Amino acid sequence: MNAHRPWTADLGDGTYRNPVLNADWSDPDVVRVGEDYYLTASSFGRAPGLPLLHSRDLVNWTLVGHALQRLTPEAEFAVPRQDCGVWAPALRHHAGRFWIFWGDPDQGVLQVNAPAVEGPWTTPHLLKPGRGLIDACPLWDEETGEAYLVHGWARSRAGVKNRLTGHRMSPDGTTLLDEGTVIVDGDLLPGWFTLEGPKLYRHDGWFWILAPAGSVETGWQGAFRARSFFGPYEERIVLRQGDTEVNGPHQGGWVRTAEGEDWFLHFQSRGAHGRVVHLQPMRWTTDEQGAPWPVMGDDGSPVTVHRKPHAPTQPPTAPATDDDFPGGRFGLQWQWAANPGDGWTTEHDGAGLRLTCVRTGRPHDLRGLGHVLTQRMPAETFTAEVELRLDSEAEGARAGLAVVGDAYSWIGLERVAGGEARLVHRFAEGTASRERDAAHPRDAPRARARLRVEVTPGARCRFLADTGDGFRPSGEVFAAAPWGWVGALLGLFAAAPPGTGTAGAGVFSRYRATA
Repeated sequence: MNAHRPWTADLGDGTYRNPVLNADWSDPDVVRVGEDYYLTASSFGRAPGLPLLHSRDLVNWTLVGHALQRLTPEAEFAVPRQDCGVWAPALRHHAGRFWIFWGDPDQGVLQVNAPAVEGPWTTPHLLKPGRGLIDACPLWDEETGEAYLVHGWARSRAGVKNRLTGHRMSPDGTTLLDEGTVIVDGDLLPGWFTLEGPKLYRHDGWFWILAPAGSVETGWQGAFRARSFFGPYEERIVLRQGDTEVNGPHQGGWVRTAEGEDWFLHFQSRGAHGRVVHLQPMRWTTDEQGAPWPVMGDDGSPVTVHRKPHAPTQPPTAPATDDDFPGGRFGLQWQWAANPGDGWTTEHDGAGLRLTCVRTGRPHDLRGLGHVLTQRMPAETFTAEVELRLDSEAEGARAGLAVVGDAYSWIGLERVAGGEARLVHRFAEGTASRERDAAHPRDAPRARARLRVEVTPGARCRFLADTGDGFRPSGEVFAAAPWGWVGALLGLFAAAPPGTGTAGAGVFSRYRATA
């Protein structure tokens, strides 16, 4: 089902290169359970959400599931809302259970938990209602039995930002025990702004908050320490770009291996390619008072190539991309642009994905369609290809391969008046409310085509199609754009204009993404 992997960070000689996840696994957090490592990331408005990745060495990762099958309130996520939903989750293991806390900027702080990473995961519990509450992280203090929660603020909803609020929490993670206290105010720290994304730890008798600041594109990673959870906290910048090409290195999680090594996973923003994940070595030093501070990377600057963590040898791997869609089902790498509706796909005995040509009043703007099946762009340079058959006689029915962001482009098949199927290539600028042709339509005999997009650094996309005479390029190069906080997404879709009766389906087969 997944024969090709377009990027592996493992160099095969005991070293790795960054990024270890060269795709949009935004705002990562990590936890070790025994000799296994698990990672989750922001999923915003896509479903299923809260992806779960597994590794045995922090370098080679596979996608093993999702903790959130549908977003709530369900009706609000029936359409794409890429700037909403799951922001910066925190993953922990406590009392024999996995826990994920996150902030939904329009609802508040939520959590789910499960006895195993495979589930079953509980339904989301609203721990703290309120607008603008983001980036939540719990801590169970094994020394005292107390539990705590810290979260940040989104100015877009709350009117304030650059501060971290702390609470005492019931040990079962269901109730906050106080009204909350601002424990770090970034406005009081010279030069600090956009303080967010806190991760909370206990180490060497200190409470630690690892939190980024300075914005996604140009920021840095901070460390805060205090003897009491409620402070006062001292701060230090522990990772910054320096003279490297890794802009804004920050926001992630610290993990200690079974061998006692410390490592830090964080993201780097690469525009339309999204927020890719780097792995930094981490060690502890002491200041003039003999108190500890973490040191990340190469004395505070990101590393490009480094020795792998001490762990059993693993085969080089990366999250799956390819799919043959056996039985009409799709792999874990795919997410809907919104909560899925009934009848969007049809399972069957053979191979190939049958996407229903969903009738919609917005067929001319993919950004408004929840029934776009998406996955992350898997590298900076790659080719994605899929085979398509349009099983529809409905006028205006169309299906295709897309790159979707604030601007988008797609190539595929459309049924026109008179029953003819033709190859079309369309795009929409970020400010446009509907798409238009990117190239002159051309006939596609037998309503079949092979579709391809070639992506190069800068998310420059060249679309091609083969309708029986070999691949030919179509239109001009398209510069993909992020989709809100999300990198541009690869998408498969089928749609039809309003009307009566069923509108058929687009049948996709043999999806491949290769470096």
